[in-house]
Amino acid sequence: MRLHQFFPVLLSIATLAVLPAVAHGQSQVAPEESFSVALIAVQTNSDLAYTRPTQATKLRNYALSVLGPYPIAESAVVAGVGQMDNTPPAWKQGMAGYSRRFGSELGIGAISATTHYALAQAFQEDTLYYRCECKGLFPRLGHALVSTFTARHGEDGRRAFSYSAVAAPYVGAVTGVYAWYPDNYGFRSGLRLGNYNLLGSVGENILLEFFYSGPHSLLSRMHLHNPHAAPDPGSR
Repeated sequence: MRLHQFFPVLLSIATLAVLPAVAHGQSQVAPEESFSVALIAVQTNSDLAYTRPTQATKLRNYALSVLGPYPIAESAVVAGVGQMDNTPPAWKQGMAGYSRRFGSELGIGAISATTHYALAQAFQEDTLYYRCECKGLFPRLGHALVSTFTARHGEDGRRAFSYSAVAAPYVGAVTGVYAWYPDNYGFRSGLRLGNYNLLGSVGENILLEFFYSGPHSLLSRMHLHNPHAAPDPGSR
């Protein structure tokens, strides 16, 4: 199944995952309020305590998101996929082609991370990923998917729509297309790449939810600890 076909499937799973939590109250809620109810249900079942991250923590996470071990490894893998697919074809093969694809992915990631950080600052969003304290596959999966499009706000950590999380993948992709991609790539290509980047954020949150990434985890021993993850629930 191709990525653009798999994305609607993930969204469908997210809907099915949050429905059991809101089934009792949904009949009394207007359709335009259903998304807010779903967010409340996810927050109620997952985030029982909240401590807003310091500015130093945000800056550190931003720096690691731009040029840390995790984005470098991610760019290397995505560049390898592009090398196998020969995309874009104008970059050809060999080490020169791989280097261009690797640099492109790293650049798009840096622009996306910068946009994410700047918009989060402007809208006072806490964009760290907080693992669900609920149990069960579907509630946790629903939490991971909903968290892709939301962020924590205010001192109480209420969850609401995140402009930075949704906009950043597209800003990075469109900027890359117009800055260094071949001329036959345009705005629609940027949107398509943005869709893939957003889908990558979904996958990242699912990994953060189901694969512990704390200081003693396997990923941490490999120096691939993801700065997007919030502290372990026990330390909140």
